[in-house]
Amino acid sequence: MSDSVDRVLDKWEPQLRKGLLEFVVLLCLRKEEHYGYALIREVKDVTALEITEGTIYPLLDRLKTEELVTARWEEPEDGGVPRKYYHLTERGQQVLARMEEMWAQLQTSITDLTASSTQAS
Repeated sequence: MSDSVDRVLDKWEPQLRKGLLEFVVLLCLRKEEHYGYALIREVKDVTALEITEGTIYPLLDRLKTEELVTARWEEPEDGGVPRKYYHLTERGQQVLARMEEMWAQLQTSITDLTASSTQAS
């Protein structure tokens, strides 16, 4: 039974993480603008979500296409490698506010559901 449970969870967990990633990235960008690698580090530091360059850059490109973020290049004063910094647009802030409302409702519903499930047992 344990193997079959693990197989189910091995499929479910990545889908859950993938669904949360956009929300988490927008939350991080609301605090301050980030370049891609710094954003990867922050997401890893504040969540249990695993994120790679192969995940973050396509996500940031999609968020940019959807006009939720904009980007700007910055040349370091020390002559290092230029970095592309991302920040939320006004539209991104509006979408994020709605996401937070939806998250709060979902979180409350799931908390209520799990509490009632454990009480019924």
